[in-house]
Amino acid sequence: MTCSRGLRGTRALALVGLATMACCGHSLWAQAVPESLVVTPARQAALDAITASSLQGHLSFLASDLLEGRDSPSRGLDIAAEYIAAQFRRAGLKPAGTDGYFQIARWKVVEADAARFRLEFKLAGMVHPVALDQVRVSATGPLEIAGAPLVRLGALDEAALKAIDRAQAEGRGFVFELKPTGQAEPGAQRQLMESVSKAVALLGEAKAAALVILDRREPGPGMGLPRGRLIDPESPAPRPAGTPPRRMPVLTVQDPAVINTLANAASLENATLTLALGAPVERPATLRNVAGLLPGSDPVLKNEYVIVSAHYDHIGVTSAASLNDHVFNGANDDASGTTMVVELAAALSRLETKPKRSILFLTFFGEEKGLLGSRYYGRHPLVPLKDTAAMLNLEQVGRTDDSEGPSLKRASMTGFDFSEVGTVLQRAGSAVGVEVVKHPKNSDLFFGRSDNQSLADSGVPAHTLCTAFMFPDYHQEGDHWEQIDYVNMAHVGQAVGLGVMELADSPTRPLWNEANVKTERYVKAWKALHQAAGGASPKVKE
Repeated sequence: MTCSRGLRGTRALALVGLATMACCGHSLWAQAVPESLVVTPARQAALDAITASSLQGHLSFLASDLLEGRDSPSRGLDIAAEYIAAQFRRAGLKPAGTDGYFQIARWKVVEADAARFRLEFKLAGMVHPVALDQVRVSATGPLEIAGAPLVRLGALDEAALKAIDRAQAEGRGFVFELKPTGQAEPGAQRQLMESVSKAVALLGEAKAAALVILDRREPGPGMGLPRGRLIDPESPAPRPAGTPPRRMPVLTVQDPAVINTLANAASLENATLTLALGAPVERPATLRNVAGLLPGSDPVLKNEYVIVSAHYDHIGVTSAASLNDHVFNGANDDASGTTMVVELAAALSRLETKPKRSILFLTFFGEEKGLLGSRYYGRHPLVPLKDTAAMLNLEQVGRTDDSEGPSLKRASMTGFDFSEVGTVLQRAGSAVGVEVVKHPKNSDLFFGRSDNQSLADSGVPAHTLCTAFMFPDYHQEGDHWEQIDYVNMAHVGQAVGLGVMELADSPTRPLWNEANVKTERYVKAWKALHQAAGGASPKVKE
């Protein structure tokens, strides 16, 4: 996801409208500024177990280079799953998966056929082959380009691209040299990606053969062929493995010898490009959500559940053989949320009298590839959705250097006023000195960008809590465990822990806010869920 930092300003701004918010025709809370929750000695003892040093211990492992960015699927993701299961076991949680602590999903991966890859440039009668680890290829095949003439492209700006004669562009490869610029300006990589995207669109319309980028910015291997694409066997219409690529290929070359040959040539007249990509191949893939249950103490409410979740995957590596830092460690996104789930499980399991409702601690695979793990859970819930009172998803809860400025002892919740969950967490935060607020823009905007969406679609009041929607190293190699503010993370963790205890102990479930037009689909799903169950709906909070 992209999650965010809290709102700068007073708590009153976040509370606008709460006093009159209605759900099913009833007021959510009577007071405009909710009172703090009661922190009993037992609750305080559990919260005190959430410490900066313990958080750092878990997170530094989950975000280490050993786990290679936890791509879905990957060896690093499997190691992370085993680590999380071990921590659930240590906390005394009951295994809640289909195989111990694991909920198994057996999918397929479609990936490019490296054995059939061939890339070479011909210039002045000499053939210059490029090895797979010296290039990044955007296409998967099947594709064959035989002897496409090369044309030098002076710039990637829209004006230069539109000036290209379309008749002369067809079937040609366009070569652009990307030179080092010293200290990279903020946002430079994003601007480059946007420029390349526009170039692909315009050259593709002109039926060009390929865009070749000579990348001088850093030495070392490239990314090779695209990462494998996950195929869910339950998907209604999986794309056939042999479907031709939809976009013109982009070849980012990092071979110094080939770059010098093409860049230094006085002319590219009679120079050609040859590229061969075989049809993609399929292989089986096993993916796992990790689930541990803290059973409730109330004889009736123990059959209802509060879910505390996070995604434990990230986006992997650019090249395992690179001499540079090409591991996307994903410390804040979302080793931080995963770590907090683990730490909350350990803390709440210490309670002598457990919360009344059962608490399902759950970590998902594949969030970065489209909420895959949580959507799988939504189709195959481990506890009945009709009995799931609420879900609190944790994402990007470790960084305090938000793009909007420093954010200390403050958290934001997506869809803050979509349900009563936001108010419960706000009251919990108030009790431990943490502001839980509604970001005026991102709270609603980011509601559908993390795993809470999957359960909200089923009608469960589900939200994501974070401390930073955007931060400097988002989806970059620099998102390291050393960048995390562990002291602040512990404060936020205590607020979350108290909020979860309150959600689990409250005699009534949190409800969607029907007065908010943005919740219409969720209210409808909630009603359908309980009507389909054939039982009485939970009581509306008076």
